[in-house]
Amino acid sequence: MTSMLEVFNPATGEKIETVPQQSGKEVEAAIERSHEAFQQWSKTSASERASLLKKWFDLMVERKEELAKMITLENGKPYQEALGEVMYAAGYIEWYAEEAKRIYGRTVPASVTNKRIIVTRQAVGPVAAITPWNFPAAMITRKAAPALAAGCTFIIKPAPDTPLTALELVRLGHEAGIPKDVLQCVIGDGAEIGSIFTSHPLIRKITFTGSTPVGKHLIKNSADTVKHVSMELGGHAPLIVDEDANIDLAVKQAMLSKYRNAGQTCVCANRLIVHESVKDEFAEKLRREVAKLKVGNGLEEGVSVGPIINKKGFQKIVDQINDAVDKGAKVLIGAEYESDDEKSCYFVHPTVLTDVDLSMTIMHEETFGPVAPIITFNTLDEAIQIANDTPYGLAAYFFTENYRRGIYLSERLEYGILGWNDGGPSTVQAPFGGMKESGIGREGGQEGIEPYLETKYLSIGLDE
Repeated sequence: MTSMLEVFNPATGEKIETVPQQSGKEVEAAIERSHEAFQQWSKTSASERASLLKKWFDLMVERKEELAKMITLENGKPYQEALGEVMYAAGYIEWYAEEAKRIYGRTVPASVTNKRIIVTRQAVGPVAAITPWNFPAAMITRKAAPALAAGCTFIIKPAPDTPLTALELVRLGHEAGIPKDVLQCVIGDGAEIGSIFTSHPLIRKITFTGSTPVGKHLIKNSADTVKHVSMELGGHAPLIVDEDANIDLAVKQAMLSKYRNAGQTCVCANRLIVHESVKDEFAEKLRREVAKLKVGNGLEEGVSVGPIINKKGFQKIVDQINDAVDKGAKVLIGAEYESDDEKSCYFVHPTVLTDVDLSMTIMHEETFGPVAPIITFNTLDEAIQIANDTPYGLAAYFFTENYRRGIYLSERLEYGILGWNDGGPSTVQAPFGGMKESGIGREGGQEGIEPYLETKYLSIGLDE
């Protein structure tokens, strides 16, 4: 008997839909079909692959409103944010439709006259992707689009909280003309499917977005078959406000970074590191803006902060706030909660904490919630030390109007993504990814297609 997965609205607790889950044998069969489809898909012309991707993009744009509503229903983020995500997600498909035609090789002058050297690029093979719930559309297209453009076949295992968006994206891909076995979606137990993906010899690449512990596990399990891996893992982003910063701009961008998706993003500002001389002005202006935010169901007019995805995430946020307060932090605004265990609905009101110090858990662990802890510094090197004091290195933000200080910060912050006077640097045209324990590889930009390509070198011997 086929097991079923119930999908609920995290804002209301209402059941949205029930979808079938795949058994281990069905996942293995999907991999076999992916392998068979790869033989043909990898040989299609770049122009044809590009054309199909462009049709997929057009369908996403055409159905953007219904896709956005689906994201809000199963994820909880405000509708306007969801609409923004759909367009962001579609942008990756458009970008890699164009990049498909720019997978270049080269000829290399040989050191002898009787040889010719040719370097070519080809698809790595069938790809398995494991994607998270917080960006149920964008985290799929950011992986699927370059993979398909490169000539790989692709299997998605979405988060159990948000399978509906994945199923609809795949359906639209098929409607665009992408063969069904080239683009597949499997739903089921994460541990079981992850184990099958990492151990199966026909899967040649694993791409994952999620927590660092799970990423490490996938890397280890992929070693036996020496798979290619791309890992976009956890973050603990600092946001530095220097003494000469434009405070109004810093507040505006901090709001954009911190409270989007109720703070449930891996790149959101997790630690606000503010110069002692401007802390009061910054904190008060941030408080005023936070006070304007409306918490509730993302489909309701004016709501800007939706629910926390589940009880585990909710409890982590509450524990971090309580720990900070117990150790001397002051609540400038927020630290208010609404929870309903019966309906599994959890809300955290946007929070700002001041008088934060390094003894507090919130300074060392990713929060994944709408909490802005403010810690102060006196020298730039002190700010850099606080910012880099973490095993993570995904995104960092800093605000200064001084060119020299900006360059100094950019060269010393150990992060893969930097925003200088910019709280939202993510874009399809640029490489997204982290340093240290925040991941391996890059997604987006011209770099984003590289992980899906093998390099082949041909040496041709000629008669003397």
